Amino acid sequence: MNLVVVSNRVARGKVNEPMTGGLAAALLPVVEKSGAIWVGSSGRVRDGAQKEPFAEIEALGAGALAMLDLPAAHYGGYYEGFANSALWPALHSRPDLIRASQQDYLSYREVNAFMARALLRFKKPDAVFWIQDYHFLALGAELRDLGVTQPIGFFLHTPWPTRAIMEGVPHHRELVEAMLAYDLIGFQTEDDRESFLGYVSCDLGLEVENGVVTSRHRTSRIAVFPIGIDPEKFAVQAAKAMLHPDVSRLRRSLNGEKLAIGVDRLDYSKGLINRIDAFDRMWTLQPALRRTVSLLQIATPSRGTIEAYGNLQNELAKLVSDVNGRHGEVDWTPIRYLNKGFSQTVLSGLYRTAQVGVVTPLHDGMNLVAKEYVAAQNPADPGVLVLSKFAGAANELDTALLVNPHDIDGMARTIAVALSMPVTERRMRWEAMMTKLRGGTIQQWFADFVEALQETHLDKTEPQPLMTEAPPALVPLRSVNTGGARYH
Repeated sequence: MNLVVVSNRVARGKVNEPMTGGLAAALLPVVEKSGAIWVGSSGRVRDGAQKEPFAEIEALGAGALAMLDLPAAHYGGYYEGFANSALWPALHSRPDLIRASQQDYLSYREVNAFMARALLRFKKPDAVFWIQDYHFLALGAELRDLGVTQPIGFFLHTPWPTRAIMEGVPHHRELVEAMLAYDLIGFQTEDDRESFLGYVSCDLGLEVENGVVTSRHRTSRIAVFPIGIDPEKFAVQAAKAMLHPDVSRLRRSLNGEKLAIGVDRLDYSKGLINRIDAFDRMWTLQPALRRTVSLLQIATPSRGTIEAYGNLQNELAKLVSDVNGRHGEVDWTPIRYLNKGFSQTVLSGLYRTAQVGVVTPLHDGMNLVAKEYVAAQNPADPGVLVLSKFAGAANELDTALLVNPHDIDGMARTIAVALSMPVTERRMRWEAMMTKLRGGTIQQWFADFVEALQETHLDKTEPQPLMTEAPPALVPLRSVNTGGARYH
């Protein structure tokens, strides 16, 4: 099997490059070991027709990384336009922020078609295509139009919204119909899966049975695959990172005070305004906590040319300044606010330093920062995770302190509880979460999806006799453990 993984953003395997959780950081280690070809944008655009769309092809562990310069005429409408000004707000239940023109949609489809044509380079008889995320909802349909009959799967890293919100996306019906060209569609949570099935059943009038959607030309299996991390590797990295100069400087600067940490892209889905308001409320209601705890908030800028993001950056900077002015002292800054990214190595040490991890998105597909914070902790003296119940991770990390990010007073009280939690309770909660992380690693997620995609495609292409004995084993992906699939 030749596995081709496709995403808009790729990671190049450099340990010291800034990364804040997310798709690229999650996929990097498993793609390196699997021998897959990872295809994505180079980050550059190109004018005119391209005889060779791939700007760079380089080794990536056992596999390869193939990067394209996307077409300049359509990149803005595709990325900043339809993908991030229409789909992203809808997928995160912010219909008020949906902005898209007809040209944006056409550009989105053009880039999906461009990527499909480029992928024909890898159309071998044993190829398997795995498409990632909302940038390429229609890529499967474009590949089918070009005659690709090999297995094509899709995984959505974001949530999937309710029918009412999805109906606010221009061309929503056309897009969902295009998604049904995939053999297998994976979601982070059961809620996301049910929302998608509700749409195809009610809006498209299609038959749904046991998670299988039957459309005019094919069937698609809809399943749940919660993404994970490599907790053991991350734990080892975090312990070593305590000696990193950036981490050592932070620890010296604390002067015995406790630290809470938030690490996010600067995005309205992350609940950053509500989080800062909660700390403001905590210091107001419990003045004894002033000078005893500070918040390190890392907010990596992204999509700054989109109006909603620029507005958020300005609002957040002003709010942090107001809170620091209200509660700060000449020798104490309540909120340390940084607008830059850090490498995974440094982040792991920062997580381990913090007594409280604050992950409070308004809506999130999974949120791997929550899992990374847990894995980074010192087993003898672990910190406490304060986690939004609207993050996909809350379905697994149920011994975290779960909060409603819209309840500012409730969050303030919960953060105070986390700061005073005794070590025996902290260990109990941490051990339960680590058990969940070890049982759902990134390697298991990767293997489960690939195996399920192979099974789904075989079910369609080969007549299936009544089984009187165990089916033959599937050919495993090179060097990846394809243990029993856990999809449902």
